[in-house]
Amino acid sequence: MPNGAEDKTILVLDEGTTSTRAMLFAPGGTLLGSASQQLTQHYPAPGRVEHDPREIWHRTLACAREMVDRAGGADRIAAIGITNQRETVVAWDKATGEPLSNALVWQDRRTSDLCETLRGKGYENDVQSRTGLLLDPYFSGTKMGWLVENEAAVADAAAAGRLALGTVESWLIYKLTGGAFLSDASNASRTLLLPLDAPGFDQGLCDLFDVPFGSLAEVVDNAGNFGTTLSELFGGRIAITGLAGDQQSATVGQGCLSPGQTKATYGTGAFVLSNKGHGIPASNHRLLGTVLFQLGGERTYALEGSVFVAGSLVQWLRDSLGLLGTAAETETLARSIEDSGGVVIVPALSGLGAPHWQPEARGVIAGLSFATGRAQIARAALEAMAHQTDDLARAFAADGVKWTSLKIDGGMSANDWMAQDIANVLDIPVERPDFVETTALGTAMLAGLGAGIFGSLEDAADAMRGDVKQFLPDMPDDLRSSRAARWRNAVGAA
Repeated sequence: MPNGAEDKTILVLDEGTTSTRAMLFAPGGTLLGSASQQLTQHYPAPGRVEHDPREIWHRTLACAREMVDRAGGADRIAAIGITNQRETVVAWDKATGEPLSNALVWQDRRTSDLCETLRGKGYENDVQSRTGLLLDPYFSGTKMGWLVENEAAVADAAAAGRLALGTVESWLIYKLTGGAFLSDASNASRTLLLPLDAPGFDQGLCDLFDVPFGSLAEVVDNAGNFGTTLSELFGGRIAITGLAGDQQSATVGQGCLSPGQTKATYGTGAFVLSNKGHGIPASNHRLLGTVLFQLGGERTYALEGSVFVAGSLVQWLRDSLGLLGTAAETETLARSIEDSGGVVIVPALSGLGAPHWQPEARGVIAGLSFATGRAQIARAALEAMAHQTDDLARAFAADGVKWTSLKIDGGMSANDWMAQDIANVLDIPVERPDFVETTALGTAMLAGLGAGIFGSLEDAADAMRGDVKQFLPDMPDDLRSSRAARWRNAVGAA
């Protein structure tokens, strides 16, 4: 590594759905400090989820400043990496740098009717073959078009040529640098506007979704020199050298750098990505093709399955129904009984994601009786994670990607009972790193590569990944089959 780099740190800005964090890493992978602040969730109408871009910026900046102070000043930080909730859209004025509306969050479903209309006109096959994505309100393109059509300030900026439309990493880069307008290939591939085989956004796709082509950023690599922060922000300039969408970053952080290696992240939702190498992925089972990372203009791709509700199910049981005191209580309750008593939860609280893609599906709790208590419901909630993952495993196998093992991470994965249940239901070994915040770790690897601290991603993974724990399947076949049958029946009801 460059002279002195071993004494400096890497700052990661991790922009999540419910919070923003700044995390300080040593080049050897040790977490030196972390600061976080909650993000306000705005629900202006059913199916609509928004964030305040100003709040995102100010709270991210506050966390970053805390970690810069922890490091000993800007000159003690070798590089900044940014990872973010994907698909969330921010609209701002290029001239003033001020947002023009609230951000539309990835969970927002307000464009469901538009997606249905476009599917009815036969556009989905062409869009999927070009972008790897399906016509669903989850993705950024329809959100961008909605903002232009429905927010007067956004429309006016578009007419004046001042509109910037971007995902959250674009917004933060713009604010940190004072005007750089960039989007990394992993985030850009989630917009419906980037063909997987093209270097940048496509005019024809922009026209389909009524997105002004001139409002979009330059598409760049995931590691490199993306500019420096304004000196007044941190008392000195710091290079920004790593960018990635959160799920791609977690895949890198898990060391899934070779074709076939697969990870699952259990956070608000659950996301499974399998490295597909340099071949553009195609799915016949409603999985997604996406850019895993781009280095030196060359792309490595992934096949992806997305589950909309994972940790948010436990949050709902705790906060809305009052059945739990803490999320960690689910493990204690699950271990307190022999089985769920026939209770099955299908957590379609915001529709069903892959491989079903039923945005109008609604959640189901089946098999209730007078014998049902908190423990049965908590255990069924954790069992739903294994069954949703198994649905994805079957779809991946049908697309020619059969899992032989699975690497898991994210906040929910710290639950040993759930990790073992996933291994049991999938009937494959499951591996969990001791440091489960692999989203931030992957971006630290990319930033370290972009700053020249590491010569390759493989070098970064060797230096920064820690120890792992393995869970081996031990469930009888007949129990696995009976649980799968109950799950399929409940999904049919959803």
